[in-house]
Amino acid sequence: MEHRAGTGGSRVDESVSPDVVWSPTGESIAESPLRDYLDWLEISTGRRFPDHDSFWSWSIENLDEFWVSIADYHGVAFSRHWTRVRTSDPMPDTRWFVGARLNWAENMLLRGRDSDTALVCASEIGAVDRVITFAELRRSVAAASGWLRRAGVRPGDRVAAYLPNTEHAVIGVLAAATVGAVWVCCSPDFGPDGTISRLSQLEPTVLIAVDGYHWNGKDIDRSHVVAQLRDNLPSLQHVVHVPYLYDRWPPEGSTPWADVVSRDVPLEFEQVDFSHPLWVLFSSGTTGLPKGLVHGHGGIVLESLKWSGLYCAVRAGERLFTYTSTGWALWNMQLGALSRGASIVLYEGSPGHPAGGVWEIAARTRANVMLLGAAVVSASAGSSTVESPGDTFDMRSLRHVMVSGSSLPAADYRWVGEHVGSTIDVDSTSGGTDIAGSFVGGNAYTAVRPGRIGGRIAGVAAAAWSDEGIPLIGEVGDLVITEPMPSMPLRLWNDPDGSRYRESYFDVWPGVWRHGDWVTVHADQSITIHGRSDSTLNRAGVRLGSSDFYDVIDGMPEVADSVVVGVDLPDDGYWLGLFVVPAAGRRLDDRLRQDIAHALRTRLSPRHVPDEMVEAPSVPRTLNGKKLEIPIKKLLAGRSIGSAVNIASVDDPTAVRWYADFAASRFPGHR
Repeated sequence: MEHRAGTGGSRVDESVSPDVVWSPTGESIAESPLRDYLDWLEISTGRRFPDHDSFWSWSIENLDEFWVSIADYHGVAFSRHWTRVRTSDPMPDTRWFVGARLNWAENMLLRGRDSDTALVCASEIGAVDRVITFAELRRSVAAASGWLRRAGVRPGDRVAAYLPNTEHAVIGVLAAATVGAVWVCCSPDFGPDGTISRLSQLEPTVLIAVDGYHWNGKDIDRSHVVAQLRDNLPSLQHVVHVPYLYDRWPPEGSTPWADVVSRDVPLEFEQVDFSHPLWVLFSSGTTGLPKGLVHGHGGIVLESLKWSGLYCAVRAGERLFTYTSTGWALWNMQLGALSRGASIVLYEGSPGHPAGGVWEIAARTRANVMLLGAAVVSASAGSSTVESPGDTFDMRSLRHVMVSGSSLPAADYRWVGEHVGSTIDVDSTSGGTDIAGSFVGGNAYTAVRPGRIGGRIAGVAAAAWSDEGIPLIGEVGDLVITEPMPSMPLRLWNDPDGSRYRESYFDVWPGVWRHGDWVTVHADQSITIHGRSDSTLNRAGVRLGSSDFYDVIDGMPEVADSVVVGVDLPDDGYWLGLFVVPAAGRRLDDRLRQDIAHALRTRLSPRHVPDEMVEAPSVPRTLNGKKLEIPIKKLLAGRSIGSAVNIASVDDPTAVRWYADFAASRFPGHR
């Protein structure tokens, strides 16, 4: 019996419109949270907003009024009103809602009724989920924040965590924000070096740490890592032990989690400035020390309400399931669903254990909206062991699948429609750790076309610029943001003069954010992201996006993985190399080389055929799952491993050594 996803749009007859796989209906638009907001906005401004394009244009032309409207429409709880919407300083020195005071945690917990579900906690080890109501969540946050205050934590102090995607992390971040402390968290799949390199920068006084986590059917003990954290974080005054896997006595000198959440106390939110630091998110740290991005209470409140309310479009009483770890910005983004009175599905474990497990969780928890990395979708689509989720599970609650992290191959859009649910809106969105939100994505008005992102998100003055700083339409350019956003980082941690911040985003065009992606803004306002601009290939002056290669190659059943890299050689030479990890039982023989070359030539262009194809044992990635294109490029250019990559941030350090050895043998004189 089929259990396909619920209604919300229509699957398009591809014989009529082959490039559109889903389109909204008049009914779905009229019932969308975006349309409800636009109806309110029309009354508020006296203007008409017949579609998203007109709304986006207005939001950029009237930036201050737009962000005030987000606060007013959603009823943001301010304890003090602002004196100015923003200062006239150019980025990155712009400050928003000057004089306003509020608390992020208060706004996240403002709406859910006591009896409503706030958290659904699932794991790969069984079908019994823990359900936490808003009343229970508020009580736990009050207890934990009371414990932090008694432990001496004051506004601006740092609370660190080493936690998986469980209720402990959600309670922890809300409690830290409640007292005005700064939250920083690492996922327990990080080893000691990667964790210490991040947490030590903030000199935390409190560490909340788990004893282990689940992965692929195994219990992963992390007690030895926690011991190293205690030894290498001299600023710690308190360690909280979370007994998640094992029934053990807490280590000597630590406080059991049960004690932290045991005492009933009033929930008192510290009122802080709009730009008071909320949390620090770290860059992937593939080269050098990871950058700590400091985000503020107010900016994240507004970004969360905009994204979760208008684009994620989760409604009160609905459920958002995000497959993520606490080390990825998607974890922070999902918290915005609480501000809508919606609930969050927290899943702790591997997406593929058992095969197709991530879809079973979505069905079991009756998720309405799903957010996950494109690589997870591609893994399901390319797996011979994942049966059609729509036939296996009851997916009728699911109406919206949002993918991020990388580009979703065209075939995988169709796989979702054919194997998960024919009426599901597949929304590719892109933003990142930098803003804990999205720059571009779909909306209630846009149809879904494989390889295209619906458009720019309101309040985001995104554009594609040429090297000369000229806006481009229909051509590949640098993704830039020309107007400030409240959720841009306040600063980088340990960057007192702002020099690292400016070098990271404003080194090419002062006052204009350069994000580091190659994009095309099409005439219809849709977006294509081609890959990182500092890893994008430039062959004979023609820019080639790495994601375009993967869209073709990673869909081939003979290929398990791949990475493409371009290297500048002496005398203006250029080498375009494709590293291929063959599927199990296959080799990169002449036949497979010919098939790959033919696919690239016919589906992309002759210039996409690489100079050389090399069989590789694996493709190293960051702990967030991103291919190490730039570090591999640096290794091929002659850099040492130590200067090319922070090995603590890599999932497979032995794979990095393989590429270093290849570079030494293939380009011995290019050192």
